[in-house]
This record gives sequence, structure tokens and C-alpha cells, in this order.
Amino acid sequence: MFNIKKRIPLINLTSLAARQWVNTCYVADTGIIKQRSCYSVFPSDSFLQSFCKMSAGNQRNASKKARHPKETLRHIRTREQRKNVDQHGPATVYVQVVGAGSRDNGPSLYVFSEFNRYLFNCGEGTQRLMQEHKLKAARLDNIFLTRMSWQNVGGLSGMILTLKDTGVPECVLSGPPQLDKYVNAIQVFSGPLEEIKIAVQPYTEPQYSDNTMTVNQVPISAQLKASKRKRSPSPERGSPSNSPRSRSQSRSPQSERWKLEDSEELINDRERESPDRPGGSPRISTRDPSLVVAFVCKLHPKKGNFLVAKAKDLGLPLGTPAIGPIVAALKDGKTVTFEGKEILPGEVCTPADPGPAFIVVECPSEDFIEPVCNNEHLNRYHTGGAEDPASLVVHMTPESILQTDRYKEWMERFGPTTEHLILNEQAHTIHNIRSHKIQTQLNLIHPEIFPAPRNCETKKQAALHVPSVRGECLLKYQLRPKFEWQRDAVPLCDSREFIKEATELPGFLERVEECKQSLATDPTVLSGKADQYPEVVFLGTGSALPMKIRNVSATLLNISPTQSVLLDCGEGTFGQMCRHYGNNIDEVLSNLSAVFISHMHADHHTGLLNLLLQRERALNSQGRPFTPVLLVAPLQIMTWLNQYHDHCQRILSHINIIPAKFLTEGAEVPKYKTKTFIQSLLKKLDLEKFQTCVVHHCKNAFACSLTHHSGWKIVFSGDTMPCDALVQLGKDATLLIHEATLEDGMEEEATEKKHSTTSQAIGIGMEMNAEFIMLNHFSQRYAKIPLFNADFNEKVGIAFDHMRIRFGDFGAIPKLIPPLKALFAEEIEEMVGRREKRELRQMKEAILDVLGSGCMNGTQAQPPVSKTAGT
Repeated sequence: MFNIKKRIPLINLTSLAARQWVNTCYVADTGIIKQRSCYSVFPSDSFLQSFCKMSAGNQRNASKKARHPKETLRHIRTREQRKNVDQHGPATVYVQVVGAGSRDNGPSLYVFSEFNRYLFNCGEGTQRLMQEHKLKAARLDNIFLTRMSWQNVGGLSGMILTLKDTGVPECVLSGPPQLDKYVNAIQVFSGPLEEIKIAVQPYTEPQYSDNTMTVNQVPISAQLKASKRKRSPSPERGSPSNSPRSRSQSRSPQSERWKLEDSEELINDRERESPDRPGGSPRISTRDPSLVVAFVCKLHPKKGNFLVAKAKDLGLPLGTPAIGPIVAALKDGKTVTFEGKEILPGEVCTPADPGPAFIVVECPSEDFIEPVCNNEHLNRYHTGGAEDPASLVVHMTPESILQTDRYKEWMERFGPTTEHLILNEQAHTIHNIRSHKIQTQLNLIHPEIFPAPRNCETKKQAALHVPSVRGECLLKYQLRPKFEWQRDAVPLCDSREFIKEATELPGFLERVEECKQSLATDPTVLSGKADQYPEVVFLGTGSALPMKIRNVSATLLNISPTQSVLLDCGEGTFGQMCRHYGNNIDEVLSNLSAVFISHMHADHHTGLLNLLLQRERALNSQGRPFTPVLLVAPLQIMTWLNQYHDHCQRILSHINIIPAKFLTEGAEVPKYKTKTFIQSLLKKLDLEKFQTCVVHHCKNAFACSLTHHSGWKIVFSGDTMPCDALVQLGKDATLLIHEATLEDGMEEEATEKKHSTTSQAIGIGMEMNAEFIMLNHFSQRYAKIPLFNADFNEKVGIAFDHMRIRFGDFGAIPKLIPPLKALFAEEIEEMVGRREKRELRQMKEAILDVLGSGCMNGTQAQPPVSKTAGT
């Protein structure tokens, strides 16, 4: 394959040599370019130079387009122009469900008008759903958050980073005042957000208004019971520090915060309470779990439509300049006199729409029932209230609250004309259709390695005596031009259709049958079936940001039926676990005792908080005592966790931190508590060693190696360029899980971004003498499958989301490649086409460099060459 690095030593060669080198590149190429045709050398230097200049110009133009997305700028310019014009209200407005509130996808709502777009709540997976279902995040004008809980803000950091990368100049966040602190906290791992202005509008500021609607934020405060104000899931639950008196006091910075300046100040005493700082100043914490913000949204009035046919019957001067003021006056509701005849607005205009209202309210627990039901602002929209009844009320409310008589009564007081949309865990809908489809089709190849997707079953729903609808992904309620539910966008998830589509692909069934026959007779495959553990489950195999087919990095290592460790935890990891394990999710979470975070890039750790919170819930449901997770991570993660804990939600009681640097070869562990945690880590996972090493990626990036008492060794690379330290760490590994972000031929980009190509990853595995290599962490440009190359052999496999492997599968995995190629033949052909174009572009750049160097050195142009490559 052509490698752009090969042009470096050719700088001083003549034009003739450059041409011969170009020909040689194509003659040596073993790929499709050589097979398809022969390439003649350019006839002259002048043609060659102009061709290269044209190519360079095109590349510069493409670069400019990438930096300034046209669509984003166009809609922003249109919005600015509209501010200076007297506009009537929008003609089309609808509310659409993104996340229906199921356990794997929290509640989120998308509101559309031809002028504006809005999002209500942004939990984990929201960005992935919007990308899959083509809801354009770049068009969002405002993101409204009902509560400072990870369920509502878990996907917000990723959304902000995507908006910044897209070129959106400003993002408005409305809701709890702690949002400002949240934005500051995420910059610990996102870096400065200088390219995008984040404007926080807390509920204390005046109402929000734009071309579509006016939004009033309604704060709702509850008197939380002591047990809810301070939930202490730690083993010290019954200690004196957890008394009601101590719980009512402010938190001390010494009790739960991990201090970076003292890397050994551990946090098992995190539940102690003290009102003061060491210096006597009061402890400042803005966390407020007693606050929920509801939103009352009222559309701007829309003038009636002018009826041309009726105007013609009345003899109005259509088609003349005089008609303009007449139409404007009639649409404003004024009576017009024309040629002595009085014309009423109702004669030539449809009725004006005064602007319906809809309400978004969250009632997270029983403590909020009375504050919600007694809120004067919300009750103005009841039947007989100061305002017309709300057209729609969206309830982000658990089923246990919906079943209470008090909440039911409050819902009924809105009257029969109000529709109610319920978003909670009893929603029965599949959100991630494309992932479900791919997994169903992969299951045809090998049902054990690619298990069928599963869902968490719903329980009995409350009987409601109001017009109500349960949320489904992409379900719409239209507010204009008329009130109606619309299900046309709700995606269908038909496994039979997915299977039918796969079986009709050319050669797919034949390759599957050949694979099954080969597996049935291969003694190496048959001999390895007895060992069920360790088991590796790939939950996320993509890089950068969650996409519809591959989620971001997460790998679950089940060491035994009761022992597991998670390697990286990108956004949406818990949702992936729900879709993999279904109703067994609580049992799996209860077995999780350790998490390794390789580095602080968002796609590797922003799923951690949800995992920790859901694990606490799982332990409670299983009747098992709570113990903190042992978190092996860069120490810098504690800056983020401390800030989130202080200003958003209690989290520090869920972890015991082991700084990853203390597990490197020869590291000294200076304090007793860290040694205790390391010993606990080895004991809980039945490991002989848990080691880390620094790798070549960002600052404080680590790989890890787990050596079991039974002798096996699993190595996880995290993100890295080829790294000698990793080779030493992984010597004679049983399994290497190595990132392969980019394909061969993209070595320069891989070096720039400090990632590995496919061949580089395989080369590291060969160098460390790994028994088997699983490639992982693919660029999202390889959404379904990466490109194969000559380095693939019987020791290499490709990871897919929800893929499950054991050591006994090493012989089977390479045999899956032919049916995989048949299943994704169309995608592979497209990727090969893109590779050809890239190689041609690289060739032009190389020739341009050679010619430029020749001119600088005074080299004369050589006679043209008529030789044809490949002959």
C-alpha cells in the first residue's frame, strides 16, 4: 500500500526519478488500484505542476468548508435577520420524544419549529439518538434542564463538545443555577471552551423568549427527608457521623474531597461532616437536590391566514399595491372599509391562533408530590385557572408517583382537553434501531460470540383517567397547525426484516454455512469450549463520540460468575449493558468491583457516574451490602469528581481511588491506605498482578495488564501510538485488546492524533508475543467494519459492540471474517473507494513536494517518460 512517509527521502530527486517512483508505487501496490487499471505518467512537468496546484487548491477549499459548516452559519444568519423583523408565530410546531425514559435511555424531549429547535434534558445517549434519527444538534437554540442529576445532564458535556466542533458559536442552558458550575467542571477534561459561548440562564433570570415561544422557568423546592438529603451507601452507614444531626450540616472539604495536592489523602472517611474549613471559613457547596425546575412554554400568537378566494369574491384589489395594507390590517384583526363596504377580518381570514401552552415537569420522588401539586404557576393552567388549559403536559415522573391518588388528582384538574405524555422506565420502546439491526444480523453468523440484543422488561403501568400516551422514541405531538399525535416517525424494529435483509445479500448464507462447517470440524475450536471464564464483553468499540452503530470505549471483563472489572467507561456504557444483559443488568452490576479509566478524554470516562449510581441501585435491589468501586484512573479524574460532587450530585462515596501511576513498574506507594486498596483490588479479582504503564497518547494516559492466579494475562492498551512500554508490560499475554483507530495508509494522521493504525496494533501484539489480538476503538468512519489488510491472520480479530469472547473462541474468531465481509460488502467497497481517492491525493502531494524541492535545488526538468505503469 502507498505510504506517504516514503516520499521523505525523495526530496532531492529529479523530476524523472519522481515519475519513476510514482510508477513504482503503483507497481508495488498489491491492492485494488493495480488490479483495476494501468496509470500513464504525466506527459510534462508543466501539466504535472498545474495538476498538483489544482489539487492543493481544492484541499485548501475543503479545509475551509470543514472549519465553517455552511448549514450552521446559514441558520444563524437567518435567525439574526429575523430579530429585526416583525414576525408572526411559527406555522409548524411539534414536541418529539428522543429518550422515552426507559432504563437504558433517560427522558429527553426535542421541540421543533421552523424558526427554532430546543432540547429538554440531555442524559447519556441523547447525542447518539439524535445522530441516528437525524435530529440536528447544531440547530439547537436552548437546552433546558429540569434537575441537576446525571440522568438529565449525563450527555451534556459530549453535546457541548460536539456543538463546539460543529462551529456553533453559542449554546444556551436553562435550569438550575448549578449549571454554571457544571460547565466549569467539565473543562477539567474538555479543555477551555473558547470557541463556543456557554450562556447559563438560571431560573432566577427573566423569562426566555425568541421567535417561537416564551418559556417561564418554575422552581419547585421540596423538603427532603433526612434519609434522602444524605444518602450514605458506604459501609459506614451506621456510624455516628451519619446521625441526623451531622447530616443536616454542611460538608467539609476534608471529608469527601480528594485533594490533588495530597495524592494520598484518601476518601474512606468521606461521610464525616464538619461545617468549617480548616482555616475557619465556611464550606461553600452549591449542590441542591431539593430543587426541580419546571418549564411553562407558550407559543407566540399566529395571525390567521388570508383567504385569497374570498377576497376575490368581495372585490378586493388583489395584485395591486393597495392590497398590502388591507391584508396587514385584516390579519391584525382590524375592520377595513373598501369602496364604502365594511369588511370584517373573519370574512377573509382564518381565526388567529392565540398560542397554546405546554408544560414540562419532573417529579422525581414522593417528596416533590405536594410542591408540584400546590405550585400556583402550574395550577394557572388547570381548568378554571387564570390561563387557558395547557394543551400538553409532559411528565418525567416515576410510575410509583403516577400511582398516587394525589398526583392523579392533580393531572385530572387540567381537564379533558389536555394531553399527557408520560416518560419513565415503563416505556416500551427500542431506541437504538441500527445497533439492534446489526446485532441481529451478526447473531446469524455466531449466536454465542454475537448474542441477540435484549431489553429490560417493563412492569405494570398505572391506570390514569386522563388523556395520556406513553413515550416512544420519535413520537410527536403536534401543536401547530393542529393538535394531534403523530406516529409516522416512530421507528420500527422488526428482527424478521433485519434477518431477511441479511439473508438476501449475495453469498452471505453460503459464507455463514462454510464458517459453521469449518468450526464444527476444527479441533482447536472444539477443545476450547469448556472454559466459560474469563469472558470479555465489548460494550463500546468506537472512538471520539457515540454513533448509531458503535458506542464509545467500554470493555467488561468477567473474571468469574461473581467477579468483574470494567476497562474504560465512555458515555452510554450503562445503556449498552442494559441492551446486552436485559433483566439481568442488576446482577451484573452487583458483580462489578473495579473500574479502570485509561485517560481523561471524554469518550473514555463520562459513563462512569451513571454506572456508579446504577450500581448502588442494583446492590439495593439484590439485597447486597454496598461497597465502593475500586477506581484505577489518572489522579486528575478527582478534580472533575470533586467539582461534580460539590455542585451537582453526591458521588464520592461510590469510589475508592487508586491512582494509576502507583501500579506502574517500580512505583512506590507511600501511604498505607493506597496499599490496602491495591491489596483489595487483587483479592476481589483473584489477580496475581494488576499493572499499568504510561503510553503515548495524551498526558497521563495509561494501559493496563491483569495477570490471574490461574496463569492467564489480559492487556488493554487504552489509546496509544505504538509504545515500547506497552510491549514490555504485555509480554506473552494471552489476549491483547489494542486500539486500531485508523486504517493502514493513514500513519501520518495516526501520529498527529497519537493513535495506532491496524498494522501498527497487530505489530505490537506480535512483538509482545500475544496469543491473540482483538482490535478495538475504531474511528467512526468505520462504523460497521474496518478495512482488512495483509497483516490479518489466525491471531487477529475485530471487536464489535456486544461481542462476547472467551479464550476458547480464539480459533473461531478469524473464521468469522468471510461471512463478515459478505455482510458488509457494500460498506467495504465504499471504504476502498475512499482509500483510492486518498492515495491519489497523497501521490499528488508527494509529487508536488518533489517538484518543489527540485526547483529549490536548481534541478532541471527531465524529458517526459512514456512508460506505462504495470506493463
